[in-house]
Amino acid sequence: QVQLVESGGGLVQAGGSLRLSCAASGRTFHSFAMGWFRQAPGKEREFVAAIGWSGSSTYYADSVKGRFTISRDNAKNTVYLQMNSLKPEDTAVYYCAAKFTDYLGRYYYTVNEYDSWGQGTQVTVSS
Repeated sequence: QVQLVESGGGLVQAGGSLRLSCAASGRTFHSFAMGWFRQAPGKEREFVAAIGWSGSSTYYADSVKGRFTISRDNAKNTVYLQMNSLKPEDTAVYYCAAKFTDYLGRYYYTVNEYDSWGQGTQVTVSS
């Protein structure tokens, strides 16, 4: 298992940007596919973005495609989510998640596939 700690959330105006970070510890980071999810009040946790081991394979929810970018730095055991052109509907608690995998390019996009979760960081976008 791996321990995950998110940071970088906050309050931003619509159209603004934030960069979330997720620092991992406990196991070999490059053996994990990583993902970002979010959960708004009263709603289920939903997929945002995912990235494979090497960082070359990524996948996004349609709602964030073209605005958000997921990346990772395996030397720093960190995954990032760059969020641009933020909208009020992006307001949620954002969680990073890790999935141990033997498949280099594989990514995952459902909640149940992930093994480890961070505590979440709040992102609030004002209109």
